[in-house]
Amino acid sequence: MKFSYGALAGLIAAIALLILVLFTIPVLIRAAKATKEAEKTIQSANESIQQISDDVNGLLHQTGDLLDKTNVLLADVNVKMKTIDPVVQAAADLGESVSDVNTSTRKMAKRFNNFHWKRNGLVSSALASVFARHKRRKGED
Repeated sequence: MKFSYGALAGLIAAIALLILVLFTIPVLIRAAKATKEAEKTIQSANESIQQISDDVNGLLHQTGDLLDKTNVLLADVNVKMKTIDPVVQAAADLGESVSDVNTSTRKMAKRFNNFHWKRNGLVSSALASVFARHKRRKGED
């Protein structure tokens, strides 16, 4: 059996191709396993995203309900504040009146302190006796 150079070259090429295929098979098997794992991971990620999406939709619905209830509560508080406004205004007016009375009392006390009792002997002695009588009564009680 005689091989020609062309047949020998073909045989060498066929052997090289067989070796290449044999070395490529494990790489292809590993690539197929990696692809399956990637598909599983993508499927798991899709399920997680779907679950998160459902949870977010539920939260958005609950948030909407909560905002509606908050708006109702705020409207109720506003109505009640309108009924309290006259009371607050009356308290402010009362405070202003008390302040005016306080100012008037201070002015009167200042005038009373500035009045010279010694010049009016009769009035001062009458007041002194009234104050003394008042002090005695307090002491007796």
